[in-house]
Amino acid sequence: MSILVVGEALIDIVSTPGSSNRYAPGGAPANIALGLGRLGDDVAFLTDIGDDFHGGFLLAHLCESRVEVLARPTGRTSTALARLAADGSADYDFRLRWAPDESLVEDGPRSILHFGSIAAFLQPGATVVDHLIDRIASPTDAWPEAALLTFDPNIRPSIIGSHDAVLPRFEQLASRVDLVKLSDADADWLYPDLDAHAQIDRVLDLGADLVAMTRGGNGAIVATASARAEVGAVQVEVRDTIGAGDTFMVSLIHELHTSRTSLDSLREAELTRLGERAAGLAAITVGREGADLPWSEDLTR
Repeated sequence: MSILVVGEALIDIVSTPGSSNRYAPGGAPANIALGLGRLGDDVAFLTDIGDDFHGGFLLAHLCESRVEVLARPTGRTSTALARLAADGSADYDFRLRWAPDESLVEDGPRSILHFGSIAAFLQPGATVVDHLIDRIASPTDAWPEAALLTFDPNIRPSIIGSHDAVLPRFEQLASRVDLVKLSDADADWLYPDLDAHAQIDRVLDLGADLVAMTRGGNGAIVATASARAEVGAVQVEVRDTIGAGDTFMVSLIHELHTSRTSLDSLREAELTRLGERAAGLAAITVGREGADLPWSEDLTR
């Protein structure tokens, strides 16, 4: 069965005084679909792109990584323009559109539905996310095994709104899924008065079976209601951290898709192995420039 990823794909544009603009494919869900395709998983990606040059570039980039793209290209592709000042500070200008065509998702068995980032919060596409959860998460006579639901909020406060508006939406979605992965920055924004372990407990209490928190150079915590493991970051020469969290999420999805393990059965040893594999995969990405996620061949080297 295939994996369905739902979310935004966009072009990151970096503008530096005295230099030509730099362009790169972006969007956390796009990175996750790309990473799964590169590991050899059967993955489809529901997104919203334009029929302009940027849209064509994104489409080619994803297809080269073995991703089946579900989109009706039209209009202008979403962009994130970062204007860098001489002191290194950045001013961001987002031009976003999130209106995917749900009809492109055919009925059929899916092993995993992953969604997150801007797409989980920005309308009208956020309603599509809700509809797909209803469609894919409910077992039927034809497909008695429900899909595993995974969610990475990838909080962007300047885009998705105020804390008072976003927290209820996050908690609504977290209560409906099996796995929530979030960064320590996400967790601190959502629950500023709690420490890391209390933040994880809060998300588990909402109903998630597994919570993973990435903490940059401090490693990660992977937890269920009955077991918890802390794993260290893999030591590597860091080129940049773009795509590191997305790669961690890719590893979790890939491993769970391959093993089909029941999340509530995971014990500390299994959680440790799951976290260490994800940290190792993320280390490959941070050792490269940009969101250049690993291919399956990288894992055999």
